[in-house]
Amino acid sequence: MTITQLSYVLAVAEQQNFTKAAEKCFVTQPTLSMQIQKLEDQLDILIFDRSKKPIELTEVGKKIVTQARNIVNESYRIQDIVDQEKGFIGGEFKLGIIPTVMPTLLPMFLKTFIKKYPKVKLKIEELTTEEIITRIKDGHLDAAIAATPLENDLIKERVLYFEPFVAYIPKNHRLTDKKKIDVSDLDIDDMLLLEDGHCFRDGVINLCKAFKDHNEDTFQLESGSIETLIKLSDEGMGMTLLPYLHTLEISENTKSNIHHFNEPSPAREVSIIYHKSELKMQIIEALQDVIAGIIRGAIAFQNVQIISPINKK
Repeated sequence: MTITQLSYVLAVAEQQNFTKAAEKCFVTQPTLSMQIQKLEDQLDILIFDRSKKPIELTEVGKKIVTQARNIVNESYRIQDIVDQEKGFIGGEFKLGIIPTVMPTLLPMFLKTFIKKYPKVKLKIEELTTEEIITRIKDGHLDAAIAATPLENDLIKERVLYFEPFVAYIPKNHRLTDKKKIDVSDLDIDDMLLLEDGHCFRDGVINLCKAFKDHNEDTFQLESGSIETLIKLSDEGMGMTLLPYLHTLEISENTKSNIHHFNEPSPAREVSIIYHKSELKMQIIEALQDVIAGIIRGAIAFQNVQIISPINKK
């Protein structure tokens, strides 16, 4: 049994196809198939049910894949230990970013980071908080950028910045004439929200619930993107809340619809998060330094009140 064989098994389990798995592993399909066959012969079991389309794991195969993932991930950590000892900042680094942070933060820091650390090969995915937590636990992500606190014992958090919420209020809305608003002005039954699964949505709901309950049966419009929420609001469908960085590139003719909160302004905490046993700390610290340095110039210090992204019932 070899690490290579286990890596091939994981590739087939993920792709559910021997040809695609071989392409991912940069080997020929016969080579990959032969190595998996050798492993099955050695263990005297079948890992894959080849009669199914797409290929499926057998029951014992599912257990083997779980253990194989742990073994392969641990084998990669040997190089991480060496890199950390040498202070080397480079190699592949898998980073997840939540959807309400990705479009604003990534363009701000990516070019600077690549220029400063050219030996780091970033692989970035846009993922929900739930997906991020699962992938960090399974070893599929080295780190992520998400709204915190998450209150997860397996995950460590390093705060990058605090991002205030602002209100986007269309013309003829009940709050249009207020230059600054209070949290108590908010009514969730008059609020456009992101779809379920977004932590920013949960933060808004928690913010509103702090002052009043809402009718679950009331009609609510939900969307998958903040840009769509703005467009729906412009059509008179209601107000919405935006993370501050989303307002920096908003068109001039709609900036008058932005209303700030009286202090303390509601805000979210954005952090870089990683597994408590993560070893690629040089890259994590490099990301933290670059992002924090850039954000200081974008978000002026304010008196803020952090709203948890966790929807506590």
